[in-house]
Amino acid sequence: MGWWPVAALCAAAALACLGFFRDPERRPPDVPGALVAPADGRVMGIVEVNDAWVGAAVRMSIFLSPLDVHVNRAPAAGLVRAVDYAPGRFLAAYCAEASEQNERCTVALEGDSARVAVTQISGVLARRIVCRVRPGDKLALGERYGLIRFGSRTDLIAPRGIEVRVRVGERVRGGESVMGVLR
Repeated sequence: MGWWPVAALCAAAALACLGFFRDPERRPPDVPGALVAPADGRVMGIVEVNDAWVGAAVRMSIFLSPLDVHVNRAPAAGLVRAVDYAPGRFLAAYCAEASEQNERCTVALEGDSARVAVTQISGVLARRIVCRVRPGDKLALGERYGLIRFGSRTDLIAPRGIEVRVRVGERVRGGESVMGVLR
């Protein structure tokens, strides 16, 4: 009917959505005590913090661009002790304030050797956090538990004694890249 430009635009948008919602299979590494990346993206910060669940901790933040896989995975095997949703703002996910001010959902995991927490943080474009676990659920290392739609951030909070194996600026793959090893 002569609407080729409109059809091409619609096809491009459909392909972009398919690419965004892709969910590739991942195989966790066989490294004793490993904490794997909870999401694909670029490590944007590694800072020491005090966390209510973990205690003295290291927060490793991963920025997910709209081109990254946005499925979140368990960084460790363990029992879900708490899932805390906090409404908030929609600052750019790469801002330091996003950890405390943006809409977020924190999953507290208790593993055999340590407590860890993972926080899904919305960004400017991300307006929907999906968390599919509840307290009492058991997660395997690298198991899918949720996603954040469009650009966002995921924080892994691990005990301070962890041997950190990533650097700021490094790209990681959710469920596969070793973020650190528990000692």
